[in-house]
Amino acid sequence: MPIEPPQSLFDLPDPLTADGDVVAVGGDLEPGTLLQAYRKGLFPMNLPDGHLGWWSPIERAVIPLDGLQISRSLRQSCRRYSVTVDADFEAVVRGCAAPERVDGWISHEFVGAYHELHRLGWAHSIEVWDSAGGLAGGLYGVSIGGLFAGESMFHVARDASKVALVRLVARMHEGGGSLLDVQWLTPHLESMGAGIIGKQAYLKALRGALSDPNPFSGSGPGTDG
Repeated sequence: MPIEPPQSLFDLPDPLTADGDVVAVGGDLEPGTLLQAYRKGLFPMNLPDGHLGWWSPIERAVIPLDGLQISRSLRQSCRRYSVTVDADFEAVVRGCAAPERVDGWISHEFVGAYHELHRLGWAHSIEVWDSAGGLAGGLYGVSIGGLFAGESMFHVARDASKVALVRLVARMHEGGGSLLDVQWLTPHLESMGAGIIGKQAYLKALRGALSDPNPFSGSGPGTDG
C-alpha cells in the first residue's frame, strides 16, 4: 500500500477560485504537496519565467476508459512489444525528461520529486520493450484511488507510447480505476479517444474517483501483458 507522507507546509487553493489555468504560484514539490495538489485537481508545471505553477486547465482533458480508440496497426504493435509495470521507473522518467525533446519541461527537480512519489508507492510507470530487450517507450503518472494522473510519455520506436497507454487503460479496467487524466488535449491523445470535459466536470469526476479502487495498489514490478 502507498505510504502517506507528512502533510504539506502549503495550503493550495480550490481550483474553482481561479479564472484561468494557473491556480497558484510557488510552494514546493514535496510528496505531501504533490498529493494535496492531485487530490484537489491540480498538477505542477513551471511557468515560462521558471516559477513553479499549479495548474487546473479550463479545458481539462481525459481519456474515457470505455472510449479508447485502437487502430488495426496499433493492435499489431501491441503484439510486437512486451509491457511491464514499475520495472524501470527511472528509465521511463529519464526518457520523458530527455533534453532533446521539443517543449521539454521536466527538470531535475521534477525528476527527483516523482522518484520520491514512486518510492512511496504513489507514482507508477509502464514500460514498453522491443524484441531485443530495449526500452522502446513508456509513460508515468500518479495513482490515487481510481485516478491515474498521466504526467508524461515517450517513445523511441513506433507506437511504443500508444502501447503503454493501451495497457494502462486495460489495467485500470481490470483494477477498478475510473478517471484517466491527460491534462491537455493533444492531437496524439485525441487520435486515441481523449476529449475535453472541462474543469468543473473534471473536479466532479475526481471527487468520486478518489474513493474508487486503486489499480496499482499491492502490485510490485512485473509483466503486464
